[in-house]
This record gives sequence, C-alpha cells and structure tokens, in this order.
Amino acid sequence: MWINSLEFLYSLEEAKDLALHHYTKSFRGFSAMLTPDQAKKLAESDTVVSVFESRMSKIQTTESWNFLKIDSIPQYNQFPLSLKSDIIVGVVDTGIWPESKSFSDCGLGPVPSKFKRPCETGEMFTLANCNRKIIGARFYLKGFEIQFGRLESFNKTFFRSPRDGDGHGSHTASTIAGSPVSDVSLLGLANGTARGGAPSARLAIYKACWFEICADADVLSALDDAIDDGVDILSLSLAQSAPEPGYFENVISIGSFHAFQKGVFVSASAGNSIFPKTVVNVAPWMLTVAASSVDRELQSNISLGNSRIIKGFGINPSSLESAIGLIPGSSAAASGIPERNASFCQINTLNANLTKGKIVVCNLENPRVNRTQIRLYVRSIGGVGIIFVDPLAEDDTFQFGMQATFIGQEAAAELQAYIDTELNPVGRIYQTTTVMSTKPAPKMATFSSKGPNVLTPDIIKPDITAPGVNILAAWSPAAISLTAGQSFDYNINSGTSMSCPHASAVAAIVKAYHPSWSPAAIKSAIMTTATILDNTGNPIRRHPDNCLATSFDYGSGHINPVAAIDPGLVYDFNFNDIIDFLCSNGASPAQLKNLTGETLFCKNPLRPSYNLNYPSIGVSKMSGKMSVYRTVTYYGKGPTIYTSRIEHPIGVNVSVTPSVLRFRNVGDKMSFRVDFKPSKTSNGSFVFGALTWNNGLHRVRSPIALNVLSL
Repeated sequence: MWINSLEFLYSLEEAKDLALHHYTKSFRGFSAMLTPDQAKKLAESDTVVSVFESRMSKIQTTESWNFLKIDSIPQYNQFPLSLKSDIIVGVVDTGIWPESKSFSDCGLGPVPSKFKRPCETGEMFTLANCNRKIIGARFYLKGFEIQFGRLESFNKTFFRSPRDGDGHGSHTASTIAGSPVSDVSLLGLANGTARGGAPSARLAIYKACWFEICADADVLSALDDAIDDGVDILSLSLAQSAPEPGYFENVISIGSFHAFQKGVFVSASAGNSIFPKTVVNVAPWMLTVAASSVDRELQSNISLGNSRIIKGFGINPSSLESAIGLIPGSSAAASGIPERNASFCQINTLNANLTKGKIVVCNLENPRVNRTQIRLYVRSIGGVGIIFVDPLAEDDTFQFGMQATFIGQEAAAELQAYIDTELNPVGRIYQTTTVMSTKPAPKMATFSSKGPNVLTPDIIKPDITAPGVNILAAWSPAAISLTAGQSFDYNINSGTSMSCPHASAVAAIVKAYHPSWSPAAIKSAIMTTATILDNTGNPIRRHPDNCLATSFDYGSGHINPVAAIDPGLVYDFNFNDIIDFLCSNGASPAQLKNLTGETLFCKNPLRPSYNLNYPSIGVSKMSGKMSVYRTVTYYGKGPTIYTSRIEHPIGVNVSVTPSVLRFRNVGDKMSFRVDFKPSKTSNGSFVFGALTWNNGLHRVRSPIALNVLSL
C-alpha cells in the first residue's frame, strides 16, 4: 500500500500529514491515524489489501552463560574473531546505554561492510555513541505518541533518542553480545563476570518501546529498517497479550515473516502470562522462547521466633537487626474492611495502629499487582518489613529498598501455623544471599507462558526454553522506577524477555559457524539438541508445583549451545513451505498478498500443517491411525548411520519408516514417515512422546504432542 490509498479520503497534503510510517523496504504499507469509519472505507478500496488496528506489545548473566557451558564449544572458541564478529544482532527494545562497559568495542575490528550503519542522533545521543560494538542505532516514537500521547505527559524519565531510559533494552542487548566485564554485581549479589553469549557479535539497536509499551506501528517500522540495514539475527523481547491475533494481523508475525524470507533469524519471547494456551509469538518462522531458572538462587530467608528458618526470595538490601512482631494483613484490617481484602495490603485497608513497627504479611492478589504501591503504603503506616506470599516467589526479583521477601504457598502455610500458635509471633528477615550450584536446575519459571499454540495447535509452542530467572546484565542508570529509586549500572531481572536474548546469542553462534544456513536450519539445530534433563539427571520440572514439565512448557527442552553448533541432522524449510503452511490454515489469496506482496494461490490438495518440515511433531486432531512426513539434511563428516528411537505417547503406538537412515555426504537429504496408531483417546488433552535419531555421536530429538480425538 502507498500513501495514494489515502487520497480518496483526503487531499494529498492531508494524507501526508496523517501517515505515520511508510513501510517500503522489506514490505509495502503504511500506518496512519484513522477513525473506524475511515478505516472501513479504506479497507473497501480495491487498491488496499488489508487494514488492521495497531495494537501494543509489552517488553518481556554472570551465571547463566556458565550454566549453559558457553565456553565449552571448541569449534566456536577457536573460530577466527573476524568471522565471529561478522554477525550482527538487531535488538528491538527500549534502546541502549552506550557508556556501559558491556558495550565496549575494545578488540573488535572494522564494522562489517554489509551493514548500512545508521546512527541516529538525538537527546544525549551523538554519533560518538555508536562504535564497533553498537554499530547502528535508531528510534521510533510516532506510533506511540499518536496512540498514547506525548512522552512528556507520562512524567517519567525518557530520551528522544536511542538512549535507554527504561533499562530493559540495555539488559537484553548485553545478554546477547555484551563484552566481558569483571567483578559485576547488584548490591553484592550474583557477583562475577558479566558477558554476553556472543561477545564478539555486533549490535544494531532499534528503540521502538517506551515505558514498557511498544506500539505496533513503530515495531513494524523498526523491523522494516532492521531487515534492510543488514542484520543477521533479530531479538524481540516483546509480545502482545494473549490471545494473539492471526498471522496476518500481527506486526511481529508480519515483520518476522519478511525477516525469514530475507534469511534473518528471529528469536522472540513466549510471554509471561503463566497459564496454558497463553504462549504468543507462535509463527513457525520464528523461535519462541520460554523461561527457566539457572543453578543460582537469591535467598532472603526468614528466621521465626521458634528458631525455624523459612526460605524466601527476592532482593533485600539488608537484615533486620533483631526479631520483631509479625502480623498478617488479614489481622490488621482497618475498620469496615473484610479480612480477605486486608490480606492484600492495598491502600487504606490496614490499621496503622496494628502494623506500626511490625513485619506485615501480605498476600498478592494476582501476579500483576503493583508491589511498589504496597511497599509505599506499608511503610507509610509504620510497617518496617513485608513478607509477600507469592506463587511466583522463586522467580521474583523485585527490589523494595526496605526489608522484604517473597515466600511460596508451602512456606506461607508454615508461617501461618507459627503465627496461629504464638501469642506474640516474631520474625527477622535476613539480607539476600547468593546461593550457587543449586539443584535441581533448570526448572520452568512459573510466569512463563505455556502451550498449546491456539493459532495452529499442530505446531508445538514454545520451541525452546532458556535462562530467564535472576539474570544480571547491563542497565540504564537513569531507570530507577524498578530499582526502588536507586541508580545501577547492572540489574537483575526475570522474564521471557531475559530468556529470549540467550536464544538470540546461541543463534548468533550457530550463524557464525554456519553462515550459509537458513533461519529454519539454525532453529532446527537449537531445538533438536535441547535437553529435557536437569542437573540431577532427572526430567525438568516446573515452579511452583514441582510437576513434570511437558513440551507445552519448554518446547523441545532447555537450550544447549554446546550441542547446537553441531546438530548432525537438520530439519529445513523455506518460503514455499511457509506458504503451504498458511494455506493449510485457511489463508486467502488476498491475505497471502498482504503478507508477501505477491499474488499467490494455494495448492490443491492442501498439505496439512502437521507436515510442515518442523523440528517438532504435533497433531492436534487425530482421528484414527495417520502418518506425518519429515525430511532431514545431513551435516557431518563422512558416511554415517542414524537409527531411530521412539518414546511412545500414552495410548499411541509410533513407528518410523525407514527406521534407519544412511548418509554418505554432507548435504544429503532423506525423508521418512512417522505412523501413529492410537489405542485409546486422550480425552481432549495432549499426550507426549519423542522421536530421536542417533548415530552414536549426535542425538537429534523431536518432541511429539498428539491430541487423540477418536480411534
């Protein structure tokens, strides 16, 4: 679409004023501020393919890279620096703090000639802020301001430039490609060397998010520019709220499709919505990343008057000097306030005479409650400490600036039993300590969004999990709203926003070692080499219920950079395969044209979406016995033989034909059929298994998820 499309509604000059962004590089289109009637009229024009409303997305490692054994990759570590530093990672986020030591360009050579190297200047950001590490920086705000108002109206810290006022963008960028910085910590916690997973890679910054909000129009413009600028990897720690709109109405889906088409790998957050069926960024042409823990805990424990120690979590800057009184919010209700309401410690619900000088126990009503507001309120009524009862306790890293800690439900039950049996219950909150080499790890984070994929259940999502709990990385010292008003150069954060850049860095490593590989091949290498075992050798479990995790929690498993660089076999797919996939999901010629810019027609018969050559295998509506098909490409040295091994889903017999694959040369392709024969239905739920190819050196695993409707 071009601006001419607006001319039947307005004069040419008025049309120019209304248009916010023109998308002319990777795809054609524009964004504009229109009334619903105007949008409807525009959509009815024969010259317009589609019109959809702009939505918004929300933004979503001293130990993590050690935990992933990133330095145990001899092929990559012995690789020439010039080749490793040829990889460019585009980060769409809240900008960057260029003065951070994590973005030093010491030791790096010239900027790769393939990159256009745009460096936009603005408030507190000059050309000198770009270097051989930060090789490009752009910012976008037209869409945000037209939708949410001027930046000044928010009364928050910001910079009209690529400079990061929120901290989030600096954190994600340094996790990907931050230069090593020794002796880094947050208030003495998580001390060590902060580094990115691919410290030799370059960074291109696309600031499209402000105050944790990313307007669609700006995100799409950033993706359009990034693809055209010449990035190799795109990292998107942002996501729309579930349920996700369709592939043709989602700017991340549209932009990442064009990235895939141009050979750019896209890694995106799975979301932080906790519950089943909430995973987002589910298009098969991008890697969808869930979040899990590392082998390090930040413990803020509680000592009770009966000498019992209750395990707590969070970031607590100091210890209480002595034990003081404990009172649940429900026992300190203000006049006229029901006990249950008071238990949440919201404003004007507590009696200050009862809370003064005590530690107040507060239940979190829901995961998104404003903890800062509760802290300020409890402090204002004389409380000297807070114990939060939080199902997300082990995954929460909130900073209070006062004595506080998070505990889970089991610990809360022990605390309440003590309070109920003591006339004058007392306790003491200890300063947070860093506990290393914890087991089991990883565990799936409570907050991490889960499958199945509601858009196309045949495609298992998320694809992978990576470290996303208590990640220490660079921060903007101007971003103090999440650090209890204190200014830090490094901060600890949790979320799929933190796991996504870990996957982006691994993709950069694989891309450097295999520069000719497609995004799908890189994705396959990451997925098929993942592990489903923790550091005790047992299957990965999840917080807080300690239940066994499934493919709808972690996809193919926990990311394994050491294995990903040499996967053995690869499941590849291309543009035409994606078109077939979209057709199988009901895409019309107009929708395909909207996405691709080309007039395309679907094949007849359609190829089922479960036959996309994806590294995982999903069938969401199985009625009786059936078969799926896959093709693998061999990447190894000399002839080899791979044999198949099946983990059968409950109630389904699985067989593979052929069960042995023989390869002679690199690049050889072989196809196989997987036959499913159910013996009982799965009662509307999925059952899980796996297919693994093994040649004694490589283990190539594909998870299986089946919903058996009938026999």
